[in-house]
Amino acid sequence: MAKNKIQSIEPIIADMVNGWLKDYKLDYKLEQESLNTEIDKALNEYYSKNGGNGGNRPDAKLLLQDKDMKDYPILIEYKGYKDKLVKLDANGRVNNRTAKNELLFTNINSYAVNGAVHYANAILQYTSYTDIISIGVTGYKDETGNVKYFIGVYYVSNKNFGIGQKVDEYTDLSFLKKENFDKFIEKINNLQLTQDEIDKLKEKREKEIETSLKNLNNDIYQNEKGLSESDRVYLVAASIIATIGVPKKVSPLKKEDLRSSIEEGNTDGDIMVRKIRAFLNEKNIPNEKKELIIRTLQNTLNTENINKVDNGESQLKRVFTKIVDDLGIYYKIGLSTDFTGKLFNEMYSWLGFSQDKLNDVVLTPTYVASLLVKLARVDKDSYVWDFATGSAGLLVAAMNEMLNDAKDKIKSPEKLANKTAEIKAKQLLGLEILPSIYMLAILNMILMGDGSSNILNKDSLNDFNGKYGFEDTDKKFPATAFVLNPPYSTTGNGMVFVEKALSMMDKGYAAIIIQNSAGSGKAISYNKEILKHSTLLASIKMPIDLFIGKSSVQTYIYVFRVGEAHQNDDIVKFIDFTHDGYTRTNRKKASNNLRDTDNAKGRYQELVELVRFGKSKLNIFTEKEYYEGTIDINNGADWNQSAPIDTKPTFGDFRKTVSDYLTWEISTLLKNDTEDDNCLGK
Repeated sequence: MAKNKIQSIEPIIADMVNGWLKDYKLDYKLEQESLNTEIDKALNEYYSKNGGNGGNRPDAKLLLQDKDMKDYPILIEYKGYKDKLVKLDANGRVNNRTAKNELLFTNINSYAVNGAVHYANAILQYTSYTDIISIGVTGYKDETGNVKYFIGVYYVSNKNFGIGQKVDEYTDLSFLKKENFDKFIEKINNLQLTQDEIDKLKEKREKEIETSLKNLNNDIYQNEKGLSESDRVYLVAASIIATIGVPKKVSPLKKEDLRSSIEEGNTDGDIMVRKIRAFLNEKNIPNEKKELIIRTLQNTLNTENINKVDNGESQLKRVFTKIVDDLGIYYKIGLSTDFTGKLFNEMYSWLGFSQDKLNDVVLTPTYVASLLVKLARVDKDSYVWDFATGSAGLLVAAMNEMLNDAKDKIKSPEKLANKTAEIKAKQLLGLEILPSIYMLAILNMILMGDGSSNILNKDSLNDFNGKYGFEDTDKKFPATAFVLNPPYSTTGNGMVFVEKALSMMDKGYAAIIIQNSAGSGKAISYNKEILKHSTLLASIKMPIDLFIGKSSVQTYIYVFRVGEAHQNDDIVKFIDFTHDGYTRTNRKKASNNLRDTDNAKGRYQELVELVRFGKSKLNIFTEKEYYEGTIDINNGADWNQSAPIDTKPTFGDFRKTVSDYLTWEISTLLKNDTEDDNCLGK
């Protein structure tokens, strides 16, 4: 006999929960009803549960306000089977995406919580709401016909990168009642992610970003003709700035705001420029800098071809739509990562940038940027500068380190807010000479919330006098930390930047990653000058494949204490870090080209401790990889040393050699005897 198919009781579940909402006297809306225009449009724009565009319809939805007048969208999804509440991944997170960053429509469509979280991400991406409650309810009838039900309540926010956190166990939805809602919100506000959870979520999101960027860039490259490399960079920067918005002051630019008009002063480019100007005005960016940004972007946004209307749509609107759809969620969830660094590497890898004269523009991987910042001993009171900023990845890492230190040490909310503002406005300075990369740096720091105040489009070697660039131009930047990944084609493989920066500092620390030849003969004169005012603390040999796919040069990290001349007797820590615990590949279609295969996080932490405290911190590494030695201040080419190999034979070596010889001798004799016996037997 065919097995009877289990019947869904979703209508019963829906009737039960809707009845609760009615009893709570809540103004809820059912599947086909409108909640508000902004949310309705967001749900319609986002990928539907079944694949394809639009058509997202939660079974019930409502908008609730807490005592602080903040609105919270509540999205509820019903199912009618015993095991269809939520599908989690191996890390216990709502599992809505594959390893290749494709939406798992099977899970989204089949599980109540997964569907509700999917809707919440639509609202995060396309509206100004940053905190959403996703609720899933499912159930079944037991053997006696009684309804058994399960409830999942998840908080989805830019604070948890849109992944979602389980709030608590609930047997009904009475926490939504007016008299209970503030207590519920208090519980949400007290939800905490551990640092390990944050790291895992960031790592997951960063992998998703890389996949989305590849898809976006390939689409633009293949299908949008007439756009130069710089145009592509500026279009992404302009689109993102225009869609960030400022709460209650500047509304984010929406796709429907671009009408593809040919009316003078009202083209899609004109509309975007006005929105960008409004955003920058509210950010209180210095006027000179604001005009530079607008002027740079305007050169692309107002060109005739990009605003030309074809089949009712301009190329600008078409590209803008792709950018918002593919990337919107990632720059709206407060992700502290070198977003535009990933963008830069991806875009230029597709566009043949690696064959041109700027081949040495290679950005620092996020985890290496974090390492440099830690080696430079950055904390909340540091003043950090970078003389070859690129996309500002090193400054982003420094800012994150400073903000985290401030959060750990400052317990007064008011003082923390003031310190946060000071860090972003006064304690970071970067210089980048290439205009297109400079725009990426500006964008990156704006996305991080805005540390762009002192990002300068200047030649750090010839046009920089060590002072603030826009405001306080008469004041010296009091640098106490220097981080750098210089272009290796410059004089001394880039050591010219190091010598200038360190000579302009009174105290502090520096950590630079540079081509190995800089320490073995290509930068002798610069190295000698550096040692007159700074002490070399450590020389670290990095993995040869660190920049796989971008560059194959051997690199070293040099760490300095600034403001104190090096003496010949000063101890230098030479560390072989070629095995850092990561396995790297360069496969374009791989879901993950960086894997922690041998305790990479532990190795990076131990490296920082070894540089700071010495060999007492040896644990994972051995003295074969860690060596304390000295350099000659008059040499300049002896910075890349390794632990000496002891070639003097010991008694143990002698005994082993004799033992090996006797073993071989006896084996030979026995073999000969056997052969003689065989011969005699024939």
